[in-house]
Amino acid sequence: MAERVDVVIAGARCAGSATATALARKGRHVLALDPARIPSPTVSTHLLFAGGVAELSRLGALDRVEKIGAPRLPHAFIGGPGLAARGEYTPVDDLDYGLCVRRAPLDQALVETARESGAEVREGHRVSGLLWDGGRVAGVRARDHDGKDYEVRASLVIGADGRRSTVARLVGAARPRLTHPNGRACYYAYYEDPRQEWRSTAAMWLTGRELGNAFPCDGGLTMVLLMPPVDRVADFRGNLEAEFDRTVSLVPGLAERLDGCVRVSKIVSSAEHPSYFRSSTGPGWALAGDAGHFKDPVTAQGIRDALRFGRLLGEAAATALDDPASLDRAVRAWERGRNVECVHTYHWTNLLGRGDGLAHVQFELLRALVNRPAGVREVLEVYSRLRDPRETLALPGLAGATLKALRLHPDARAEILTGTARAGRALAVSHLETRRLLA
Repeated sequence: MAERVDVVIAGARCAGSATATALARKGRHVLALDPARIPSPTVSTHLLFAGGVAELSRLGALDRVEKIGAPRLPHAFIGGPGLAARGEYTPVDDLDYGLCVRRAPLDQALVETARESGAEVREGHRVSGLLWDGGRVAGVRARDHDGKDYEVRASLVIGADGRRSTVARLVGAARPRLTHPNGRACYYAYYEDPRQEWRSTAAMWLTGRELGNAFPCDGGLTMVLLMPPVDRVADFRGNLEAEFDRTVSLVPGLAERLDGCVRVSKIVSSAEHPSYFRSSTGPGWALAGDAGHFKDPVTAQGIRDALRFGRLLGEAAATALDDPASLDRAVRAWERGRNVECVHTYHWTNLLGRGDGLAHVQFELLRALVNRPAGVREVLEVYSRLRDPRETLALPGLAGATLKALRLHPDARAEILTGTARAGRALAVSHLETRRLLA
């Protein structure tokens, strides 16, 4: 006979654990199934700005996460040719620092938080199919780590199983409503880092078309994240370590930051990771985290949004599970709220993620923003989701940045003009896409 619970969640990492925690705290019987044994690594940019740290606190997981030992990052640095700007955060819920925590211990802390809240988490178990009652999802077929199949019935099935979501595929929602290709690839590794003067600072350098980052994390390490233009992916194939090191040298500020540091891990890569919104709710089902919505890693918003909207989904569903019509209304309202909160950050992220000639314009725009009084703080407010990103993309600022980029980079004028024209068309399309998504 099939088991019976209130909610089954496919996936128990950031979004799945957050959703399970919220449901369990409302007294619901929730079961999360994850094919991995946690802790285990997964591809991720790791970084949380102050707004993301606040989401850990709202979930009740911050104390447990801080015990992992990642240093608080109250300072931010933005650098490049002729630019070296430092700033601090506007507090979010009285929290004025970021964190960079490796995913294996972070996910373990989130699973422990869910279990402490009363959720059941089964590791090494995967969702293999769905149960239907008419046109409504009524549970899952699952397989345990020994290959044994079983069924679980539930009022709601939530896919929190990532970009390649099984639940999204099974409900016919895998094809996005809105999508955008990534303009940069991701390559990262961990370095032993004796540079104590940098241990409280998350740093970014933009040099030409190259983007490099250094985020101190747990274990006395620093995560070095390179985000070259996607047209350079071929340079890394078959030559990963040498090209990684060469790319660090193309960003002089980052190379100087890493003086005395030693790379101690393999290099993790992601060359193709398009952004999207999927239809994320339907009769008896919902998609949380990357299963339903994904943004380019260039602005490091994924963990924050997985925590926030996983928690909000759990809270919205918990009080409506006993009535299918009420449940459907509740999850639809949750999806619309997520879309409203995320869509402008999505378009802003896609613009920042361009690795073409627009990178020169981005740098001049960034220089103008951070050179204002409290400029870095204002930029961090966008990353912490306290400030509308459209404020940083006002047309006068973009026009001035474009003119300056053309003047300073005469050899790249054609590339800059082409990139700017493409970005202008993308902004026009994004306006129409936003209206359609929120309709």
